[in-house]
Amino acid sequence: MCNYFKLLLTTVLFSSIFSSCHKTNEAQVSKTEQQNTNLDIFFDSVFNADLEQNPETMTYRGDKRFNDQWNDHSEKQFLKSVKNKRNALRKANAFQSPNYTKDRALSLELFKYELELDLEGERFHQYDYVFNQMYGAQSSPASFLIGFHQISTKKDAEDYISRVEKIPGMMEQQIQNALQSEKEGFILPKFLFSKVLSDCNNLLEGKPISNSEKTHPIAQDFYTKIDQVEISENERKALIEKFNIAMQQNFAPTYKKLIKMLQEQEKRASNDAGVWRLKDGEEYYAYCLKKITSTNFTAEQIHQMGLREVARIHGEMNTIKKNVGFTGSLPEFFTYMKNAPQFYYPNTDEGKKAYLADAKDIIDAMRKQLDDLFITKPKAPIEVKRVEPFREKTAGKAFYNSPAADGSRPGYYYANLYDMNQMPKYEMEALAYHEGIPGHHMQIALTKELESLPEFRKEAHYTAYIEGWGLYSELIPKELGFYSDPYSDFGRLAMELWRSCRLVVDTGIHAKKWTREEGIAYYVKNTPAAYGQCEKMVDRHIVMPGQATAYKIGLMKILELKDKAKLEMEDRFDIRTFHEVVLCNGPLPLSILEKLVDEYIQKNTATL
Repeated sequence: MCNYFKLLLTTVLFSSIFSSCHKTNEAQVSKTEQQNTNLDIFFDSVFNADLEQNPETMTYRGDKRFNDQWNDHSEKQFLKSVKNKRNALRKANAFQSPNYTKDRALSLELFKYELELDLEGERFHQYDYVFNQMYGAQSSPASFLIGFHQISTKKDAEDYISRVEKIPGMMEQQIQNALQSEKEGFILPKFLFSKVLSDCNNLLEGKPISNSEKTHPIAQDFYTKIDQVEISENERKALIEKFNIAMQQNFAPTYKKLIKMLQEQEKRASNDAGVWRLKDGEEYYAYCLKKITSTNFTAEQIHQMGLREVARIHGEMNTIKKNVGFTGSLPEFFTYMKNAPQFYYPNTDEGKKAYLADAKDIIDAMRKQLDDLFITKPKAPIEVKRVEPFREKTAGKAFYNSPAADGSRPGYYYANLYDMNQMPKYEMEALAYHEGIPGHHMQIALTKELESLPEFRKEAHYTAYIEGWGLYSELIPKELGFYSDPYSDFGRLAMELWRSCRLVVDTGIHAKKWTREEGIAYYVKNTPAAYGQCEKMVDRHIVMPGQATAYKIGLMKILELKDKAKLEMEDRFDIRTFHEVVLCNGPLPLSILEKLVDEYIQKNTATL
């Protein structure tokens, strides 16, 4: 065979082989892409189906499709959701492929983790204080309408009115849930009913449902929002009239009925505080701790952690006490910090305005330093707001509400200014860092903006991760030179001490049968907090078993991982890339966070 035909034959054979391999590779790539796409579609389909069963969540996210409805709180809906979760878990278990991207494999792991944990707690679903002073159904409709139902069109206003009109049906479901919980032994302790009833009575005050000189907070919100809508004056008047009728004929009678129900239930309540009193209270509390902390720590282990941390922080506080020249004991120093006027704003409108302005300044100063700590930062703005008067008497000291996903609402740092003696100046820095920047706003707003994550991961709520980051965010500004005032550094330690005491008191109440009075006494003895703050914290423990343990446990894990990374990576350690690992994967169980940090360490310590 001549050389020409040999060359031609070789070329044809090579081309044929190459083409065959290329088609095989294309097919493999196509199959891999399809597998990943199928998983994405599955995540989105489950998330969207669940979302459409939660109109309030949709409003919170800026989605107005079901803006005229409340969530369905019926037992029938709960059973439907359980069935949907079981079906979703069965389908998720069928997704198995070695070709998923790393992010998708992690998403699948988290998807199954969340469903399995939820289904594990299904049998405890009636263990809930439906009406309580922290997040109860008596105040949540008002705070939801005021905080999240935006009105920019006539339709938005009509939807707002429709929600007011539907409050009787929604509240009746909640009343039935509370009565069913009582049958299971889960009834609010007698001493907390006055706080819930106070919320209800507050929401029966003000025009158009009473002759008070003040306007009802929901009415004031509606009037203010509708005033900004571009409609005719006749349309505005008609909507206001319809709203007023809904408040008078739907809202007011509902709350009068609720008050009557709560007063009757109060007569049947006792002063027992902990969940130990339930027939399977030990198992329930163990589940609460597992869900809240994403660990397997027992109540006794958590209790002992708290005792050790309280002792350590007392030691650091003694050092500050000596440095500022105070010659008395630590308890005497606590008394001084509680009572010295220079540490508090006046309990006046001017004092409260000054607090909000100074809190904003603290956040703005920290914002200028973010490049030293972070690579990726949120775009959403943050505003400092005062907790609304109708709920400030019973609400927590401070909290954060995230921005809308569509950018229509900023993030909010809420400060409770009901009693300025519970908001000392020396805690202002730590509190603003925790709720604002670099704390919850940095973390939660950033999560919402991570385009690489499926929606269910953006909405995940791993309390130890979220609150652990918040408490960690109180500490990291110190590395940048903040807390230059020793009293502010004392305030930072006071905040950490507060979270350490929570480990002791939460487990004390729910596992060791402490009374409410014993819990309050522990806080009063071991912290500089005002008595009212100690009382409010213990009442929070009572209605939210395990929740308050998350902060300190989350902080301890993040610090442990940070110290491990610094030790093993040495001069390769960069705080910004460490924070990238912690924040840019969205909320995580602590065990999975640890796995990701270990991978980060391994990648950056491998032999080059």
